[in-house]
Amino acid sequence: MAKVFLSYAREDAAAARQLAESIGRAGHDVWWDSHIKGGSRFSTEIDRELKTAQAVVVLWSQASVESAWVQDEAAEGRDSGRLVPVTLGGSRPPLGFRQFHTVDFGTWNGDGEPANLDELVEAITKTAGNEATKSASAPADAQKGTSGPSVCVLPFVNMSGDPEQEYFSDGITEDIITDLSKVSALLVIARNTAFTFKGKVMDVKEVARALDVSHVLEGSVRKSGNRVRITAQMIDATTGGHLWADRYDRDLTDIFAIQDEISKAIVAALRVKLLPEEKKAIEARGTTIVEAYNLYLMARKQWITGDYSDVRRGESIVRICRQAVSFDPDYAQAWALMALAQAELRLLHGKDVDALPAVERALSINPDIAEAHCVKAQLLQEQGKQAEANQEIQFALRLDPESWEVNREAARLNFRQGRIGDAIPHFEKAATLMPSDWHSPMMVMTCYQSVGDEGSMLRAARTSIERAETALVKEPSNTQLLAAGANALALLSEDSRAREWIDRALLLDPDNNSTRYNLACALVVRLNDAERAMEVLGPFFEHTNADVIKHVEADPDMDSIRDDPRFKAMMSGAKQRLGVTA
Repeated sequence: MAKVFLSYAREDAAAARQLAESIGRAGHDVWWDSHIKGGSRFSTEIDRELKTAQAVVVLWSQASVESAWVQDEAAEGRDSGRLVPVTLGGSRPPLGFRQFHTVDFGTWNGDGEPANLDELVEAITKTAGNEATKSASAPADAQKGTSGPSVCVLPFVNMSGDPEQEYFSDGITEDIITDLSKVSALLVIARNTAFTFKGKVMDVKEVARALDVSHVLEGSVRKSGNRVRITAQMIDATTGGHLWADRYDRDLTDIFAIQDEISKAIVAALRVKLLPEEKKAIEARGTTIVEAYNLYLMARKQWITGDYSDVRRGESIVRICRQAVSFDPDYAQAWALMALAQAELRLLHGKDVDALPAVERALSINPDIAEAHCVKAQLLQEQGKQAEANQEIQFALRLDPESWEVNREAARLNFRQGRIGDAIPHFEKAATLMPSDWHSPMMVMTCYQSVGDEGSMLRAARTSIERAETALVKEPSNTQLLAAGANALALLSEDSRAREWIDRALLLDPDNNSTRYNLACALVVRLNDAERAMEVLGPFFEHTNADVIKHVEADPDMDSIRDDPRFKAMMSGAKQRLGVTA
C-alpha cells in the first residue's frame, strides 16, 4: 500500500473526491485536504502530508494549471521524483511539467471510475516503489523533513531590561531562522510558527513534540549601548540534553559575525553538510552597516505587530526605512519594506503615495526580493495590467512561497479578478503564516460562502472571531477588528452581538472607510439588513479610492444589492469622481 497525496483545484473537488475513493479501493492510502480537521494549521498539515507521501497525484485541469497552490504541490512531487500527473478535459500541464508521462482521463468529470484507472494505479505503485527504495538506501541525515535533523528556533528572550528593545531580539531570531533555512539538509520550522511560543514557558520536549522536530534552539539577547550579549543553546529533544551552547560578548558592530558564527556552529553540531553556495548565502547580508540594520529591525517589528488599519503605523515605517537607507542607500530589504508600507497607505488609507520608486530601487539592488515583486504586482493591477500583475505575483510566489505578504497579495489579486476559488488557498496560507492575521480569515469566510463550502466558512468564522477577540484585548478601540468580528459573529448566528459590535465601531471611528465597508458586508450578507447597509455605505463611496472600487466590483458580498438604485447611484458617483471608466 502506498501513501498518496492528491493535489487539485477547488473547482475539481467532485472529481478529486471520486478519484480518492477509487485509488483507495485499489489498495492505496490517499490523503487530500478534506482530511483537515477543524482547528488544524492549514498549510502545516498539508506540508507534512506532502513531504511524507510516496506518490503525489496531481489533477491538471483548466483551473489547476492556473493555480499557484497546485503548481507548488506539483513542484514538490516533481523535484523529489514522486510526481504522478493526470489530465482532465484535454488540459495541458503548465510549463515545467510537460516532460512527464501523464495519465489522460479525457472528459471524465467525476462520474463513476475513469476508464484508465488501472494505468494510474500502476503508475502510483511504480512511483511509490521507487520512492521506498530511494528512502531505504539514502543516508539518514540526507532525508530532509523525515529522519534528518529538524529544528525550531524559539524567539530569543529580550534581556535588555527595556521592552522597547524587543524588536532587536526578535530580529536576531528571525535572521537565524532565515540563515538555517538556507541549509538544504536541515528542516527549519517557519518563523511565524516558532513565534507562537513567544512569551510562553514550555518544556522544550513539549515544543519538539508539538512540532515534530529533533532539536530546539533557544537563547537570549542583551543590548546595551554599543555592546551586545547573545547566548544560545541547542537542545536534543529526545534526551533534553545540550548539544551545543555558547555566549557572545561583542561590540554591536560585530552583530553580523555573531549571527554567522551561531548558524555555522549549529550546522556543525548537527553534523549536516553545508554546501558552498549555502555558506555564501548565509554570509550574505542586506547591509553591513549596523545603524541601518537596527532601524530596519525596528520598522519590521512595526510591520509585523502593528495595527495595519492605523495610518500612523504605515507612516512611521516609511519614516524609519527612509532613515535606514540614508545610512545605506543599497539596503534592498529596507527599500522593499518601505514600498510595502507605502502601498498599504495608498490602498487602505487613500494616501497619495507612490510606492513605485522604492520598489524599483529595491529590485535594482536585489531582483530576488519576493515582497518587492508583490508590491509591483499590486501597482500593475491598479493600472489595469492584469496579465502582468499575475506574472509578477507568480514570480514572487516562486521566490518565496512561505511569505505572508506574497500570499496575502496573491489572494487579493485573485479575489479582485473574480477567481474566488484560487484566492482561498492563499488567504488560508497567509492566515497560517501569521497567527495574528485576522483579516485573511475574514476574507476567506467570504470566499467559502461564495463557493458554497459552509463547513469551511464556519471554521474560518471561528478563527476570525478568536483572533479578533484576542487582538481587541490590546486594542479595544480598533474598529477594523470590530468589523471583522461582526462578520464572523453574524455567520455564527450571534446576530445580537454582531449588531452591538457594528454600533460600537461606528461610534468609535465613523470616518474609517475600511471599517465602514466591512460593516456593510456584515449587514448585507450576514444580517440581511440592506437599509442600514446603504446608510453605512454612503460616506464610504464619498471617500474611497479607485483600487477599492475594483474590490467592491468583484466582492460577492455586494451581489444582493448591486441592482438597488441607491447602490448603483453611489457606485456611479464614486467612479465619476475617481475617473474610473471600466
